[in-house]
Amino acid sequence: MYLRQIALVASNLDTAVDDLQTTLGLGEPFADKGVATFGLENAVFPIGETYLEVVSPKQENTTAGRLLERRGGDGGYMVIVQSHNLEVDRARIEALNIRIAWEVDLGDAESIHLHPRDTGGAILSIDRMDPPESWRWAGPNWETRSRTNVVTGIVGVTIQAENPEQMAGRWAEALGLQRNGCDLALTKGRIRFKAVTDGRGEGVTGLEVSAQKPEVVERIAMERGFEKRGQAWKICGVWIELV
Repeated sequence: MYLRQIALVASNLDTAVDDLQTTLGLGEPFADKGVATFGLENAVFPIGETYLEVVSPKQENTTAGRLLERRGGDGGYMVIVQSHNLEVDRARIEALNIRIAWEVDLGDAESIHLHPRDTGGAILSIDRMDPPESWRWAGPNWETRSRTNVVTGIVGVTIQAENPEQMAGRWAEALGLQRNGCDLALTKGRIRFKAVTDGRGEGVTGLEVSAQKPEVVERIAMERGFEKRGQAWKICGVWIELV
C-alpha cells in the first residue's frame, strides 16, 4: 500500500489553487472533467510520485459541499492509497461489511471509494494502476508538470477523530495493515490519527510534506499571512508540516 494522493476541499477553487501552487512551488495542475459526476471541479498537482488535489462544489447538495458546511470551511476531503491487488482488498472490505460508496474500472485505472460512515474521518479510496507507476487522475503527461525543487512529496496525513485508536483500528482493518497505536505505516507514507482539538469535528487536519527548500515555503507563507504552528502552516484549512 502506498499513500499516493490527498484531496482537499475548498469553497473557492481559484484561491486554494493559487495559495498551494505559489507557496509550495508546484507546477501546473490538471483539471479532471470526470469529477463533474460528483458535482465538483478540481485541480490535481503532481509532486514527485504523490499528488495533491483540491475539489470545490459546483452544484448544491454535494458530499464536498456538506463537508464544507459541517466542518466550517476548507479542509481535508479524501485519502487515496494505491494497491497492487484490488480484488484481495475488495474481498477483505466485503468481509468487514464496509460499504463501497462508488467504484470505477477504466482498465488502466481502478478505484473503490469506501463509505465514510463505515470507516470515519474521510473518504478512503483504494486504487490500482496499470502500470503501477502511472496515475490516470493526474492527467496526461503529468510527469512534465511535476515540480520538486521546493517540496518533493507527501509523506503523511493526519486525521482527527473522537476516538483515534478506534478509527485507526478500522482503517487498519480496511487496508489490511498493522497499526502502532494510532499510526499506520504504509510501504510508502503514513496515516496518523489524533484526538479532535480544533472544534471542527472528525476529518483530515494535516499533511506532512518533504521539503527541499523549506525557507521558500516559510517566506511565501509569511508574506501571505498564513497561520503558523511549529513547522506547519495552515493552508486551505489543513496544517501542512514541512519535514
